[in-house]
Amino acid sequence: MANTPQARKRIRRNARRTEVNGARVSRIRTFIKKVELALERGKQDEAAAALKAAQPEIARGVAKGVMHKNTAARKVSRLSKRVKALG
Repeated sequence: MANTPQARKRIRRNARRTEVNGARVSRIRTFIKKVELALERGKQDEAAAALKAAQPEIARGVAKGVMHKNTAARKVSRLSKRVKALG
């Protein structure tokens, strides 16, 4: 257990950050799932619109530090490749 005031504060801060970052990651996953759902349905225009909405969310995840930039680039690249192949 934390004994110093600084360590106690750090535990409280980490708990808050974990909650916020978890929400961010969940939001990114939701946007990605919308693209994948449109791809499964075979609707290219819907998938393209969902991808266009997902890209800023993924970039925001990189900026906030919840996702590595190469991971984000790979996900966007693979999704855009699948959207393009649909049509």
